[in-house]
Amino acid sequence: MNSEYLMRSLMFVPAHNKKLMDSASRKDADVLLLDIEDSVPSHLKQEARDNIIFYVNNKIFQGKGIFPRINDRESGELLKDLLQLTIPGVDGFLYPKSTKPEDVYFVGKLLETIEYEKDIPIGTFKIIPLIETTGAVINIQQICTASERVIAVAFGCEDYVTDLQGKHDNEGISILNVRANIAVAARAAEILPIDTVHIKVHDLEDLEKNLIVGRNLGFEGMLVLNPIELPLVHKYYSPTEDEVKWAAEMIKLSDDAIKEGKGVAIKDGKFIGPPMVKMAKNILNKYKLIQKKNHRL
Repeated sequence: MNSEYLMRSLMFVPAHNKKLMDSASRKDADVLLLDIEDSVPSHLKQEARDNIIFYVNNKIFQGKGIFPRINDRESGELLKDLLQLTIPGVDGFLYPKSTKPEDVYFVGKLLETIEYEKDIPIGTFKIIPLIETTGAVINIQQICTASERVIAVAFGCEDYVTDLQGKHDNEGISILNVRANIAVAARAAEILPIDTVHIKVHDLEDLEKNLIVGRNLGFEGMLVLNPIELPLVHKYYSPTEDEVKWAAEMIKLSDDAIKEGKGVAIKDGKFIGPPMVKMAKNILNKYKLIQKKNHRL
């Protein structure tokens, strides 16, 4: 399932702000997280929902994944969010404060009921749990597998550090272990791990350092606060030309070896084993998703 989604960048957009919504429609983010939670005052939440419906129905966000960040189950706003926003053009929902697997299971079952009532195929709307608490980190594996609708899991570092009563440090050591745990749990569940926002929004040099770490940890993409971050985010979460060429060669050598009955291919004295073939397939799949997106824009 995770191979169907391009999620290098997931950009937050306050849905009550039409100026920012218009701006987001012109940016290159893979996914728009149209926010009706923390960044939207209580008295403007319905306006935010109305804006999402208008922009989606008028195909203003064509070519982008649409995952509104809804309100949590304790907010009193969740049912309104889901009843109104389960519409064609919305791919799923970013669910905040996913502390326990029961939170995600509850949202999944609520979506199932709504899909049934609206005569929408069951399973249409996907879920991305947002990991923001110490409890969520403890329960990360169960959260990742709480519903078949879960296609990715994202880390929210600010709320996590607050809940931990810890501190951010310049090197990011305070959240490094948590980032690694989230990436491992997501990959084990065969869903996409999405890295936390970069809180020093205008420090692109620091962003680049952070992207290198995130990519090495196994993340598929990251949460984005400002569109100025998008070029660097896409650079580090896209395969390079050399990687694409390497991947294509690995697949060809492996296929040729199978046709010749050799079982395993050899290049430059090295065996091309199943892990290398799997890595090559992952690279080519992501490359095809990027090409498909670029063709739609």
